[in-house]
Amino acid sequence: MLKTTKILLPLAILFILIGCTSSTKKENNSEPALNKLTKAEKEQGWILLFDGKTFDGWRGLGREAVPDAHWVIEDDAIRKVESGEVPVQADGQPLEGGDLMTIEAFRDFELKFEWKISPGGNSGIKYNVSEELSTRGGPSHAALGFEYQLLDDANHPDNQNITHLTASLYDMIPAINAPIKPIGEFNTGRIVFNGNHGEHWINGVKVVDYDLGTARFDTLFQHSKYVRNPDFPEKRAGHIVLQDHSDEIWFRNIKIRKFEN
Repeated sequence: MLKTTKILLPLAILFILIGCTSSTKKENNSEPALNKLTKAEKEQGWILLFDGKTFDGWRGLGREAVPDAHWVIEDDAIRKVESGEVPVQADGQPLEGGDLMTIEAFRDFELKFEWKISPGGNSGIKYNVSEELSTRGGPSHAALGFEYQLLDDANHPDNQNITHLTASLYDMIPAINAPIKPIGEFNTGRIVFNGNHGEHWINGVKVVDYDLGTARFDTLFQHSKYVRNPDFPEKRAGHIVLQDHSDEIWFRNIKIRKFEN
């Protein structure tokens, strides 16, 4: 009996240790809270742009409010409603939409966000956006600004132009071999815009790097669709914009920190 007890006691201790290890591992692998700032992020000066519940801090570009037939909040994310699903008015025409814009403008910053897109989808997140420039010449609800492209690279026909692939500086600098997760999964995007320097990151990998005012950037601008807008490449305190490009897309964990230059 004594011999059996001596054997069982170490085994019991081993099982307890295994249980504690498993519990610790599970706790350490827990998902971070959605649409929240960590203590470290707060200390680093990060600002939450989306609280997961409301559109506080946002409105439609060229509008006083959010076009809520096109933009909704579901499952802790901002969802762009697919245009074919938008409710219609009494005359049978769909309710008007348009881009979603931060009320505050940002000049030098680092922006982080998570996104996932629908199969065959096309959208983008824009920055350095002047609302006045975007709406000049008549009512417009589409932003004119630098664009971090978001696309189903495999299935959308815009994939024929390499400067239109996901994470590219749209129509200017391609993001080649960007590590994109499968459709239906959230990706992490990051934009750095500080002084004359810009970067695009996706899932922890830098895929675009540029400097304003250089011969390279000026040449890229001259060969882009933006060449008709000479004010386009000017650095400004601009709005962050989520694009209404008809297709369904989701955004969450949108946060920003300002650089003091």
